[in-house]
Amino acid sequence: MITVIGATGTTGTALLRSLHALGVPARALTRTPQQDERTPLLEVRHADAARPASLHAAFEGTSQLFLAMANGPEQVELETRVIDIAADSGVRHIVKISAPAAEADSPVAVSRGHHAVEQHLRVAPVTHTVLRPYAFMQNLLRQAPGVAAGSVLLGAMGDAPCNYIDGRDIGDVAAAVLTRPDLAGGTYTLTGPEAVSHPELADRLTALTGTPVRYVDLPPEALRDHLVRQARMPGWLADHVTEIQQLARTRPEHPTGTVAHLLGRPPRTLHAFLQEHRHHFVH
Repeated sequence: MITVIGATGTTGTALLRSLHALGVPARALTRTPQQDERTPLLEVRHADAARPASLHAAFEGTSQLFLAMANGPEQVELETRVIDIAADSGVRHIVKISAPAAEADSPVAVSRGHHAVEQHLRVAPVTHTVLRPYAFMQNLLRQAPGVAAGSVLLGAMGDAPCNYIDGRDIGDVAAAVLTRPDLAGGTYTLTGPEAVSHPELADRLTALTGTPVRYVDLPPEALRDHLVRQARMPGWLADHVTEIQQLARTRPEHPTGTVAHLLGRPPRTLHAFLQEHRHHFVH
């Protein structure tokens, strides 16, 4: 049985759809379980990483675990607990969603956390696969209200390129490594087919909407202040967004061919994603 933690998130949802398309049974863990009778291949169970007993019960009969918990201050504690309980419950293979620059001295706090979890996973008595996706195209939808209302794209990246990837491709990759033993055990950095700067993104949004969209490059502290005050982000998340944008300026991003290699097809394009979600960006 493949069990999915993070089943309601971007990658977890995409993974479940991919497994369903392949005809592979899966178990989704959630704190608010509700079985969907339309998807008989999917079993839904209650589990809460803050309650170890619920995990022991939820992992019963699980051979492989997909681990994609939301970033946050408690992520390292919760994910290491999940790994330990999974190993103790007989799980043999864990696929973890991590992050680029998952290094002990990374300037991005969330990436340092992912590094700590990766290190814990390496010494656990399980085989493991690590997926390190770059920026989700789906997160661009957070910018949609500002584009639709004021034709403005905000950031602090200057003209640094950014690797975008469609979350559905991450789900497809996760399904591949969970169903193909020959792919298990690697560490895979995942991107879309191109890296695009914020000024280039503004140009694409202009063409998409038919209205001029301008990119406003802010100092990092001004972007963080905007994210907290206007976007209502918690401070740790505003710090994260600011930190990853600054990292892109000091460590230029370039696309990889990993998705195409693993899936035997090219990854979805940013152009296709924007076209699909055009209605979000138009007033």
